[in-house]
Amino acid sequence: MILDKFKLDGKVAMVTGAGTGMGQAIAFALAEAGADIAGVYRTHIAETRAGVEARGRAFLPKQIDLAKASPDDLRLLVEDVVQLMGGLDILVNCAGVIDRIPVLDFPEEVWDRTLQVNLKAVFFLTQAAAQHFVRQGRGKVINIGSVLSHQGGILVPAYAASKAAVMILTQSFANELAARGVNVNCILPGFMATEFTRPLQENPERFQAILDRIPARRWGQAEDVQGAAVFLASSASDFVHGAAIAVDGGWLGR
Repeated sequence: MILDKFKLDGKVAMVTGAGTGMGQAIAFALAEAGADIAGVYRTHIAETRAGVEARGRAFLPKQIDLAKASPDDLRLLVEDVVQLMGGLDILVNCAGVIDRIPVLDFPEEVWDRTLQVNLKAVFFLTQAAAQHFVRQGRGKVINIGSVLSHQGGILVPAYAASKAAVMILTQSFANELAARGVNVNCILPGFMATEFTRPLQENPERFQAILDRIPARRWGQAEDVQGAAVFLASSASDFVHGAAIAVDGGWLGR
């Protein structure tokens, strides 16, 4: 049955940025599909833990500051999850940071922090997980890009650059790992009404300008990414490699 291919029973998924927003929504979706969850977070995780456990799945909290994490820290994170959860089958790189500053004033320390969290940590965490996936002959990596993987945006040069790089990095991993049983794909969310975009939502002019450009005539919700995440985490996507799936209400087609 086709619906059976979407089940994640017996799988273990690691989700970064699991404490809030899209990371939390993805953790809930994967848990509902049958996966146990290792939730990677920086400040708080209690709500996510309660939600995953209420769905009948095991939850492992793993606190780490990706802005300071070294490649060795990320390798040890993967090893700990494998040991404590009995395996790892799915990695979702959802954690991210954004700062809205004009390009003429954009400071080096903000640039470096953004690229560290949004790109460098994604690369080395994916590398560590993929080494495990190759050994077991299977695995799923889902990177969270953005519609700004294709566009420069306004006041977010480091964020846009990092998300463009994440999309291409997805293809680089896929090119080398597809033949080894590892799927690496990317979701490109549009403008989502989460805490991440709070400054835009609270700016009436920007909020309306963005809304007017979305063919679906609404901002997205964190839950809108859940279907794509379950698909890419499941065996239903076994022949999908290096893809970038826009979940944007039609934004990129406008």
